[in-house]
Amino acid sequence: MRIISKPILKDFWTKHPDAEKPLQVWYKTIKSRDFLDLKDLKYTFKTADRVDGLTVFNIGGNKYRLIASIHYNRKKVFIRSVLTHPEYDRGNWKQQT
Repeated sequence: MRIISKPILKDFWTKHPDAEKPLQVWYKTIKSRDFLDLKDLKYTFKTADRVDGLTVFNIGGNKYRLIASIHYNRKKVFIRSVLTHPEYDRGNWKQQT
């Protein structure tokens, strides 16, 4: 899959250094495969869920959330945001979509 945009990840792990390793693992894993659909994606990312038309990944043992728009037919992943769990729970990210 082609990932757009990695700088979002780097910005996040600059603020949250403990997120760097799990975000890099996520990045390498998703970049190395072409997923057919959410069902296929869930074989690799078991906790990934579809929420309001986006895919939400648990990162770093559920400490962080990565929100992405995935276009399986074009093999592209658009990173919308990376949030701490409390930021995600507040739900403000839903208004940004």
